[in-house]
Amino acid sequence: MMNKCFYNFLVLIALSTCLVLNVNAQTVVVEAKLDQQTIRIGDQTKLRLIVHQTLKEKVNFPKLADTLTGKVQIVSSRLDTVIDQNAHNQATVTQSYTITSFDQGTYTIPSYSIGSATGVLKTNELTLMVQTVQVDTTKAIYDIKQPLAVSYTFWDWLKDHWIWVALGLAVIIAIIGVIWYLKKRPKTVTIIKEVKPDVPAHIIALGKLQQLRDKKLYQQDAVKQYHSELSDIIREYLEKRYVIKTQEKTTDEIFAALKYMDIANEYRVKLNQVLILADLVKFAKEKPLPVDNELSMENALGFVLKTQQAAELPTNTEGGSERV
Repeated sequence: MMNKCFYNFLVLIALSTCLVLNVNAQTVVVEAKLDQQTIRIGDQTKLRLIVHQTLKEKVNFPKLADTLTGKVQIVSSRLDTVIDQNAHNQATVTQSYTITSFDQGTYTIPSYSIGSATGVLKTNELTLMVQTVQVDTTKAIYDIKQPLAVSYTFWDWLKDHWIWVALGLAVIIAIIGVIWYLKKRPKTVTIIKEVKPDVPAHIIALGKLQQLRDKKLYQQDAVKQYHSELSDIIREYLEKRYVIKTQEKTTDEIFAALKYMDIANEYRVKLNQVLILADLVKFAKEKPLPVDNELSMENALGFVLKTQQAAELPTNTEGGSERV
């Protein structure tokens, strides 16, 4: 009788342990989804890695590079957490990736491992089909249209730069106020303060371009990083040199803002080559020849050197002192 009771007790403990392990194993469920399984070349869709878990559970998503598989690139990513309204202890965590491809074909998105306290869980594989744009062969081939000229008037420029205009007026008013105050205030002891020389925009740009050339990025197959840094240096120089916003503007918008600036056409062509090739490398996966990479550097250096004296305001390059 004692042996039978002891046997039943062991069976009960084993069943309870299996039940607890089964419940813990189900606290995390992972899956992968595509918003669209078929897209056209250049279009975008979203890959979502979804984890259903308890609020206390911690999971580790995989760290993905800028390319998923083959010729499928990641444009951006985002992490979202949604709490289940019907079960407050449950939550859904979604890691979303905006993806695209510029090559026709069918691509298999592999299974990804997601770590958790219960172990490593794998998502399901997915298939993405990228289709080309259908060409109507019954119609004649037309010449490429010339770039459309954009009418950019002084009022358009003023709308784009009204903040700087208002800031300039505010500075002028402030200067007038300071001058009036200095003339009216009682005479005090003059203190001489040493003023450090300003570093001109072209000196900064030339230094950064030389540093970029010394890195030898494109010689190490880091062509995308090379053109990205080159474009950023030129954009920063244009922003300081001509007081225009460049970091949030497209190449066409930058040239529209520079339309009324005193820049010779020869150097506009050099600037156009640098920015257009950088756009093609970053967004269209262009693979330029080494001679083209070096041409971009030479054009960037030439543009900075030839525009730094054209209309740049005088800067305090010799140092000195001022009265405070």
